Amino acid sequence: MIGTFLIGLMLSASLSGCFGEKDSSEEEIFSIFNDLCPDGIANNVWYHYANSTDAVNTSSTFNGTDVLMGDNVPICTQGTYYGIGMSTFEPTIGITSADNLYVTSWGNGESGSTAIVRCSGMIGMSEMMGYECVDVYDPPTVPVANSNDPYVYVDPWTDRIMKFDMHALLGMTVEWSDNEGDSWSPPTVATGTSIQDHQTIASSPYPAPLHPTTWVFCINGNWQSPLCSSSFDGGLTWTQQVPGTPLNCNSGGLTGHMIGANDGNLYRGNPGCDGDGYSIYRTQDGGLTWTEHPLPTETTGTADTWNFEEAQVHPDEENNLHAMWMGLDNMPYYSYSRDEGGTWSSPLMVAPPTNLEGTGFPAISAGGEGRVALAYLGDTGNNTWNGYISIITDAFADNPLITTVQVNEFGDPLDTTADCGYNRCGGFGDFIDILVDQHGRPWFGLSHNLVDEGIFGTIAVGPSLRGPMVALPEMPMGGPSTLVTNPTGGNSTI
Repeated sequence: MIGTFLIGLMLSASLSGCFGEKDSSEEEIFSIFNDLCPDGIANNVWYHYANSTDAVNTSSTFNGTDVLMGDNVPICTQGTYYGIGMSTFEPTIGITSADNLYVTSWGNGESGSTAIVRCSGMIGMSEMMGYECVDVYDPPTVPVANSNDPYVYVDPWTDRIMKFDMHALLGMTVEWSDNEGDSWSPPTVATGTSIQDHQTIASSPYPAPLHPTTWVFCINGNWQSPLCSSSFDGGLTWTQQVPGTPLNCNSGGLTGHMIGANDGNLYRGNPGCDGDGYSIYRTQDGGLTWTEHPLPTETTGTADTWNFEEAQVHPDEENNLHAMWMGLDNMPYYSYSRDEGGTWSSPLMVAPPTNLEGTGFPAISAGGEGRVALAYLGDTGNNTWNGYISIITDAFADNPLITTVQVNEFGDPLDTTADCGYNRCGGFGDFIDILVDQHGRPWFGLSHNLVDEGIFGTIAVGPSLRGPMVALPEMPMGGPSTLVTNPTGGNSTI
């Protein structure tokens, strides 16, 4: 069983004194990590600083000051995953305030439609038999045909579940549910003037006359920049498409996930207008106009892979921005902004101190102020691709501690395809997704490609990314036994 760690013990005067003593023994300096977990730190968990600097075997004193203080302290953490019982493709996810998780399942709905899978009882479960995943997409009319890019999004301010299906030249089909997927609206069509591809959808509490939130989606219309459309009535009608960048910007049409902030702004990332580096694009008027805010990629470069456009951004509860991208070295980088993208912190390379040969598929989510979870795939050699979540609980610290978990155990890879993190492969498609639930636990939507099944990666225990800096309640370890068809044979135990 995974134990919790008392914050008071970590911050006790005796330990602080040990860290401040230059002549302290190695055992004393490292005792905060030696005592962290009753059974020791798992082999697929790493506590580290930027640039893969091992925190366990490094003094926590920098420039005469102990950095492992306040919210920047380690808590016993362990990663795991739970199967959803069916396949997924380009998994987008959503979480409602009723603690239900949602994910798309391409082509597995009625008449071959995109299923909207609701996993109930997974959040906060105390035993392995405690959750159920079912398709809740049951429209009042003929099901909308599955699209190339299935997409589900939950409005954090209203709990409305939005199902978007992209139909190339035919536009975007929009359906929604206001009761956890138990019933659905008839489809409406957001018809544009361009080819629809690689869409992203989000909402924000920007004032709308006919709905509590404003909705915006952007697509790659084979134009010089993304094209975006807004709805001020909850998805019933949509505005004419407009450029998702400043005028005369040549960013290209591909874009990362869009997200809304508590202050009403919406943000997304894609290549900069000058064609070099990544930028975050911001709208303060519900998607009608956009401004560019370049990320600090001068020293990191940008990944030279098929999904080069995937710079990701997410606001925390206090509207600070947290951004993630892959550098030219195919490693994950992180930066934050406390002024709506006006300026950015120096980038940190956040990969753990292990034998990662490269990473891909970036995704990011934030919770409370300065708390963030970065998700990605990584190759530990011989094209053994695993899922990682890197957690930062005090992003604004001078030397933030990073806790990285591998959600799958060693010997249970998610994919073994050559260059999977740099190319489209299996259920990963073009992108994966991560969100933080209301209790502060991150949920990573991805695919176990070896068995073609969608999974939710998370932490069985670890620090909460919302509220007081405490350990989350322990959940049971999942893994292959939760898959309908698992690598060792047999059926799911869920």
